[in-house]
Amino acid sequence: MADRNIGFLDRLLSEADTALRTVKSRPRARQRRPDADAQSELGAAASQLSARLMRVNHSGEIAAQALYRGQALVARDSALRRELLHAADEEHDHLAWCQNRAEELGGRTSLLTPLWYAGSFVIGAAAGLAGDRYSLGFLDETEQQVAQHLDRHLQRLPAADENSRRILTRMQDDELKHAHRARELGGKTLPTPVKRGMRLLSKVMTSVSFRL
Repeated sequence: MADRNIGFLDRLLSEADTALRTVKSRPRARQRRPDADAQSELGAAASQLSARLMRVNHSGEIAAQALYRGQALVARDSALRRELLHAADEEHDHLAWCQNRAEELGGRTSLLTPLWYAGSFVIGAAAGLAGDRYSLGFLDETEQQVAQHLDRHLQRLPAADENSRRILTRMQDDELKHAHRARELGGKTLPTPVKRGMRLLSKVMTSVSFRL
């Protein structure tokens, strides 16, 4: 029992370090950006809109990192823990792509990034404590809602912004793959009130990060 507690404490301290690095450090992508061979010419208004949309998506990726890691921290099954950490690792590229693109457009990341991470980590841990199958169901539902959110952003992007469009399209494909994987592993469908609550929290975050 003592070794088990020490193991958990070690992971908790590691998560605190990861949180600081995610929030404060500049993310580096391992994969080539999907828009590397595209070149968009945008006016001032279009650039500002795209920059804000990419800021929202960066906030979403900050939240995704925290959700996965919160779930992984309390996962009962070691295989599930590895799966969640692998998903977070894969989506780290999204984080870098969104930040880089927002800055290219003259924008910045959200001023509330630490809040998005902290709040999402707590939510992820709570989902994990509900049980591994519910944790997988939470992952599935999260990714489906993110894919729907990205679809709306793809419709809002200025027509000339091919760079951002390619980034978001690739991100959407990755999110749907993670959702499918969670269902394959036995994710349990979440109750409707939980799904609605997730949508409400997502709406608050996207609305605020669009401005701040």
